[in-house]
Amino acid sequence: MSESTPAELGRGPALRTIAMPADTNPNGDIFGGWLLSQMDLAGGVVALRRAQGRVATVGIEAMTFHKPVYVGDEVSCFAAIERVGRTSMRVRIDTWVTRHRSGETVKVTEGVFTYVAIAEDGRPREVPPEV
Repeated sequence: MSESTPAELGRGPALRTIAMPADTNPNGDIFGGWLLSQMDLAGGVVALRRAQGRVATVGIEAMTFHKPVYVGDEVSCFAAIERVGRTSMRVRIDTWVTRHRSGETVKVTEGVFTYVAIAEDGRPREVPPEV
């Protein structure tokens, strides 16, 4: 049984972009660091909304790359908050691509990122109650 895509479950992406030639490693595949940065941006969007302000990435755990990303693939990062602490949020990010040539949709990576809400003075602040 194949895994349902977030789109099939009615969830929209936190970030969507196209993998470009400038983002490749020496083998011609999309560089893992580029993909990681896209995931961090997507998770940051979700964390910023929940924190109602500035956030900073403080940790990445359980990062798994399942399949390569190729030039021209449409990359969609889906992010959901798993847990909210006093100042931090744990965000699960799943990344899927729609293959440029075949139109096939496949999960390429997943990870859990931790963000901390940041006050104007740059110090951690409490995450406000959910609205």
